[in-house]
Amino acid sequence: MSAKKKVLVCGAGGFIGSHVSKRLKSEGHHVVGVDLKPPSFSETVADEFYLQDLTQFTETLELFRRDAFDEVFQFAADMGGAGYINTGEHDDEVVWNSMAINLNVVKSCVLTGVKRVFYASSACVYPEHDQLEEFNPGLKEELAYPADPDSEYGWEKLFSERLYATFARKNSLEVRIARFHNIFGEEGTWDGGKEKAPAAVCRKVALVEDGGVMAVWGDGKQTRSFLHITEAVEGIFRLMRSDHDQPLNIGSDQLISINELYDLVAEFDGKQFTKEHDLSAPQGVRGRNSDNTLVESVLGWRPSKPLHEGLKTTYEWIKEQILERGNCESEETCVSQAD
Repeated sequence: MSAKKKVLVCGAGGFIGSHVSKRLKSEGHHVVGVDLKPPSFSETVADEFYLQDLTQFTETLELFRRDAFDEVFQFAADMGGAGYINTGEHDDEVVWNSMAINLNVVKSCVLTGVKRVFYASSACVYPEHDQLEEFNPGLKEELAYPADPDSEYGWEKLFSERLYATFARKNSLEVRIARFHNIFGEEGTWDGGKEKAPAAVCRKVALVEDGGVMAVWGDGKQTRSFLHITEAVEGIFRLMRSDHDQPLNIGSDQLISINELYDLVAEFDGKQFTKEHDLSAPQGVRGRNSDNTLVESVLGWRPSKPLHEGLKTTYEWIKEQILERGNCESEETCVSQAD
């Protein structure tokens, strides 16, 4: 095990941040978490946890000055699935909140002498013109430029990549950047409007009656790749401990259509249903897939867990959540999402 470090996890109350906190604790590090809320589905494992708004610079800098952090993991962001980031209704909040957080975090890192920061970027940075076909051979990291993301969320992520890289060049801060491709799994948001495709599909399949009707956003032929949280965390730590200082895809290259995703999840309970496609609903780009050539080259690793394995455990977990709650909060939460 590496030497014990003091590590700050920004967004530690969220999906990926809470899982990364658990990994850090398992390695024996002192973990400080910060978020607007604690984890939704389990107690935080952080040694210290602060409820704080990272869009406020003075408070953010005070947090950083409480301890001499060796590393920072930055997951805090205003984000969600296609129903949140592709409608245009939340663009101003998404850009303002996430941009403010990243400006404050990177500046605080430099002012307090943080050695290394991990920034969670997204596959949404890639140009729309490279994602117009259902069969997507994979998005190589070099394709991010010339830039043309399909959403303001993607533009903010791309700008923040440049922000961290700029501060790294001008200071002693080391930066590691991952472009996530649809991370899913247990203890992730599964209803309420910000959930992503796997969680939304699992919830809807769990709720639909056998022989019933299933509402699907778009024609269902749009394609994505999905990566289970366990493999995402492994990729995060391999990248953070590496010497690679350029953006790197962390995602699966197993492409699947949304229609196929419904069918795959339905097999877990042997359900059948009729799909009704809503062509007016947001559905994002036509096809998005991760090219893992570079990650395998620089980290000697690539995701290998079959999609159905991660979906199965996620589906069972979401069924448990539904039973505990009794149902969805509203009919609006029972819709498909794919970013």
